[in-house]
Amino acid sequence: MDLSREGPGLLLRDILKGDVRPVVDEIAAAAPDVLVLTEVDYDHGGRVLGTLAELLAAKGAFYPHRIAQRGNTGRPTGLDLDQDGLLGGPRDAQGYGEFSGQGGIAVLSKLPLTLVRDLTDMLWSDLPGHRRIPSDPAPAVQRLSSNAHLAIGVGPLTLLAWHATPPVFDGPEDRNGRRNADELALWLRYLDGAFGEPPAHPVLIGDANVDPARGDGRHEAVREALADPRLRDPLPGSDTVTWDQTGPMRVSYILPAAHLAVTRAEVRPPIEGEPHHMVLVTLEPP
Repeated sequence: MDLSREGPGLLLRDILKGDVRPVVDEIAAAAPDVLVLTEVDYDHGGRVLGTLAELLAAKGAFYPHRIAQRGNTGRPTGLDLDQDGLLGGPRDAQGYGEFSGQGGIAVLSKLPLTLVRDLTDMLWSDLPGHRRIPSDPAPAVQRLSSNAHLAIGVGPLTLLAWHATPPVFDGPEDRNGRRNADELALWLRYLDGAFGEPPAHPVLIGDANVDPARGDGRHEAVREALADPRLRDPLPGSDTVTWDQTGPMRVSYILPAAHLAVTRAEVRPPIEGEPHHMVLVTLEPP
């Protein structure tokens, strides 16, 4: 469900005009306790999430708890990262974006939320075992996260939310493919304890932007996560997006800790005109 626009303030405008009513209806119909949105524009005052929550409340779906952090999309570096001789372009930002916060990550919840850890500002070169090549520009500036990496506490669970860069739109150096794989690898290193005590009850949740076998990307990275004995895959083989160029693929994932009991899992039908499906997983509290 795409809640991103081509300029700041345009999403709020469209919400107020009622243009996102199908999205609101889908969220209200599914009514998850916690909803992670991976393509929603960030605004400093939180008006987008607040207005969205008001529309959902009018349909009986109440989300009083919300988190949105400014991510790396459109965040300027002041450098010519794409080496086109110009500064300030969307590919010169920490993560591709026409403006700061475009297509960010946000969480709506019926339950209290806590921001446990924000790894959005971690340098790519600081990831243990990273795939960055030495010739990649600005090692002291370039962050790993193209969007955001947020560890969010909800009850006993810790959601590990992210939205990786598409592993395309680059050259033979496969920069975006390598970065995409490392954005998922960050959470596996987090579970290894590379950044402190790992959470007791983690749930990986987000858009990895890569299928285990089809399309572009480093498929071995997502297969590593799916095969990790610490995690459970409640929806093996389920497609979560249908793009005109590639057809159906699996790019969005909810991977709870292996010891958590899953009582239900589904991929909902898409909203008309939207390529992405909502993915739902119901867990028993540990």
